[in-house]
Order: sequence, then C-alpha cells, then structure tokens
Amino acid sequence: MMKAGRIAGRVAMAAALTLVASACVPLRSHQGYIIDADLVNSVQPGVDNRSSVQQTLGTPTFASQFNKGEWYYLARDSRNLAYRNPKPASQITLKIAFDDKDVVSSITRTTVDQVAQVTPYGKTTPTLGRKRGFFEDIFSNIGAVGAGTGAGQGGGSDQP
Repeated sequence: MMKAGRIAGRVAMAAALTLVASACVPLRSHQGYIIDADLVNSVQPGVDNRSSVQQTLGTPTFASQFNKGEWYYLARDSRNLAYRNPKPASQITLKIAFDDKDVVSSITRTTVDQVAQVTPYGKTTPTLGRKRGFFEDIFSNIGAVGAGTGAGQGGGSDQP
C-alpha cells in the first residue's frame, strides 16, 4: 500500500512539472502569405502584368489605394512566451509596383528591420482644452437638459 502511494505521488509530481514546463515553451505562429521563392522569382518586371501576377502569386495581402495600386504580400512569423504579446521573429514584405499599363515596374522585398514598434502614450489620450474629472463628466449635464438654452427649441409645437 505504501509503495502505491509513492508511485501515485511521483506520477502527480511528474504531471505537475510537465504542466509548469509547458507554460515556458515559446508559441510560434505564422500570419499572412506563405512565400514560395520559386513563384516569387518567376514574376519579372517589364514582363508580367496584374493578371499574370495574380495567377502566379494569388490575391495580395493588401493593395495600395495610391501610387497606381501597388500590391503587397506580407508574411510574418511571430513568437511569444505564455501570455506575453507576440514579437515578430521574421517578416517578409513583397511590394509589387505597376506602371500606367498595369505591367510590373518593380519588385521590392523588405524584412523585419522595417517593422515599427508603436507604444501608446499612457492610458489617456492627450487633448487640448479644459481638464475635467470623472465626476464632472458624469454630473456636468445635470440642470442643462431642458433648460431652454439650446438649438433644439421651437420645433414641432402647435401652441401660439
């Protein structure tokens, strides 16, 4: 009986250690386009047009609304530990620019070096003007509603 208790304790300890160790394993994820180097290298400036690029590479991740509608294919591999925010491990952005006749004019590849890290400013948005507190925001309209000072007066009344 004593031996069975030790075995059960060791199994429980091993399960607990496995659970704790699995929380430290980095999580990996892939987002966006899956880049095939042979297909990307087959697109040639001055030869291919929009329809041939779409047939070869598929629909772009997103298209520019300016500059003659450049196409972007984006692939990002990220990783994070447990509950932390994911950080990009690698990224490839493929920008295909077209000329006026919808023929490929240039192909530009960029990497994770071009990724900008943006950190928000605190928990509030800085604004110009008067600073009001929590209670002022809640109770500032008391007495102002229906006081007769607004532009909403005079409409729809049949009284002389």
